[in-house]
Amino acid sequence: MNRFGKRKVRCKKQLRFIPGYLLLGIWLAFTVAMIGWIILASLSTTKEIFGNQILSSGLHWENYANVLRKHKMSVYFANSIIYSLSGCIGIILIAAPAAYVLSRISFRGKSVINNVFVIAMSIPSVMLVMPLFKMATSIGLIGSRWTLIILYICINVPFGVFFLIGFFMSLPKALEEAAEIDGCTPDQAFWKVMFPLAQPGIITLTIFNFINIWNEYFMALIFANKTGLRTVSTGLQAIVQSMKYSGDWAGLFAGVVIVFLPTFILYLFLSNKIMAGITGGAVKE
Repeated sequence: MNRFGKRKVRCKKQLRFIPGYLLLGIWLAFTVAMIGWIILASLSTTKEIFGNQILSSGLHWENYANVLRKHKMSVYFANSIIYSLSGCIGIILIAAPAAYVLSRISFRGKSVINNVFVIAMSIPSVMLVMPLFKMATSIGLIGSRWTLIILYICINVPFGVFFLIGFFMSLPKALEEAAEIDGCTPDQAFWKVMFPLAQPGIITLTIFNFINIWNEYFMALIFANKTGLRTVSTGLQAIVQSMKYSGDWAGLFAGVVIVFLPTFILYLFLSNKIMAGITGGAVKE
């Protein structure tokens, strides 16, 4: 086949993807327009928003200052950072060793434990609220940040174990044998050799967990029942309720931008690591 024929075949293959590209382009344009309008509205006044005259009087950065100070969004933001970072660290510290053992070591009851983690992933968290609330009340953990941190860790560990098993299975056993020859104990071999090599999966899991905990609403609504314990999601809901009386819609849009900004930055700068982490555990050597 000559060069012209090969080019013609490639063009025909590309034509099959045009409907998909078209739908993707429409979705992308809609998303960019929606997010762009929210950002512009957050920098305008409420009168300009309802008068369809966004930014007619310039940029109003004070909307962000007001929502951070007046509506205590700075407190909610700090709480969400604490919950998300603590939860991510706790999940990795528990899920990584568990996934390593389940993927590399054979022992009696291994399949049962694997099935337990899979079953735990299938249970909706909504079904756990009432028994968890009763347990937290009985041991005096209501009204504490530790309650949400422990819940976020326990709820997300099953998926973390299931996700990381594939990464540890893809690592060659020769690395462990080499570590043992050098005098490493099994614990040292894991933390010094296997754990660093599984970083693509660990980074991806951390990003997923951070986004999941950051945007979580229902658990935070039930267990963070004090103003000083609220997350950004429940704090934003409180701001929406206050709109009935204050009418500060520009401040509301500023709060929306503050809420989605961290996850947007994660996707913007770490999208390549997310894709590499997802596909990294799919190949078993």
